Amino acid sequence: KKLERQLAEAERKVVEGEAVRRRLHNTIQELKGNIRVFCRVRPAAEGEGAEAAPGRPVVAYPAAGDLVGRGLELCQPGGGAGKGERDAQAHSFGFDKVFAPGASQGEVFEEISQLVQSALDGYKVCIFAYGQTGSGKTHTMMGSQQEPGMIPRAMNQVFAAAKELAAQGWRYEMRAAMLEIYNEELRDLLGKGPPAGKKHAVSHDDKGGTTVSHLDYVDVSQPERVAALLERAMRQRSVGATAMNDQSSRSHMVFQLQIEGANAETGQKAKGLLNLIDLAGSERLSRSAVTGERLKETQAINKSLAALGDVIAALGNKEAHVPYRNSKLTYLLQTSLGGANSKTLMFVNVSPSAESAQETLCSLRFAAKVNACEIGTAKRN
Repeated sequence: KKLERQLAEAERKVVEGEAVRRRLHNTIQELKGNIRVFCRVRPAAEGEGAEAAPGRPVVAYPAAGDLVGRGLELCQPGGGAGKGERDAQAHSFGFDKVFAPGASQGEVFEEISQLVQSALDGYKVCIFAYGQTGSGKTHTMMGSQQEPGMIPRAMNQVFAAAKELAAQGWRYEMRAAMLEIYNEELRDLLGKGPPAGKKHAVSHDDKGGTTVSHLDYVDVSQPERVAALLERAMRQRSVGATAMNDQSSRSHMVFQLQIEGANAETGQKAKGLLNLIDLAGSERLSRSAVTGERLKETQAINKSLAALGDVIAALGNKEAHVPYRNSKLTYLLQTSLGGANSKTLMFVNVSPSAESAQETLCSLRFAAKVNACEIGTAKRN
């Protein structure tokens, strides 16, 4: 009987400890901000000029002060022939975290792993990769077999955490979907798509749920299924060549993981959603040199990226009307961006090359506006 009492007391402490962990974990995330922005600079490619002027790199990092690890300076090359260092313009930016070219995928994921944990705890999480064409967004999100990106690493963490929580009585069901938004049309990357004459349609209910008609959700309770699904989805994604990138992603790719957990011993339930989004590359029409169908794609991409910025700004300004319907991307993510239980992180991916300095400046300015927004405290679902 004494051992039984000790066992019951130990089990009670485990349950209380898990409740405290969740509460403290969420407090830490709130202190960091419900919209956070990380910047990642990709390594310079072979033959790519990374100097704005002799001895002055396009991208530099502070060596001292409050912005160490959080700031960077973009130096724009001078405008005309023969112009040197005096004509180069410097712009300083500060974010929640800046990753220099030497940062590994593991180091980057370590910084976002706590947000992935929030999805298990019952929150809606959005993690975006934003930036110009060729800045390394898809590498950050998908990676390679040798260096997996944020999506496969997030899945591995979810499975590992669910296994640990099973010892405390938690059981999880997980379903995944992958879709792309191409020219403002939704496409299922894992299923057959809608019947002939039909289109995918997004709808939201009063409880904060989102449904996409004719979209296939796949049971991913077994980790070994995930790699094959990701590979299949990437083969179907829309890509095309532009003057800036011969394998440019021409669509926004959205990976969604629905997580439902229940603890029979305590009666607790949690319902989270993890959105991992590889945005299409932003690019100026004058530099991408696209025409015809590629021109139409670029216009649709730039319009939807501008709509995303407008939505985040409206949320940060606490405006009565938030223009979610201005793009399919923001309407799809409506409850995850501005819902009562949402958390958002944006990676701005940039190139260190002198040729891309203007695009890099545009990306950094966009990210700085996002970083200036503050959205209310998220509530666990």
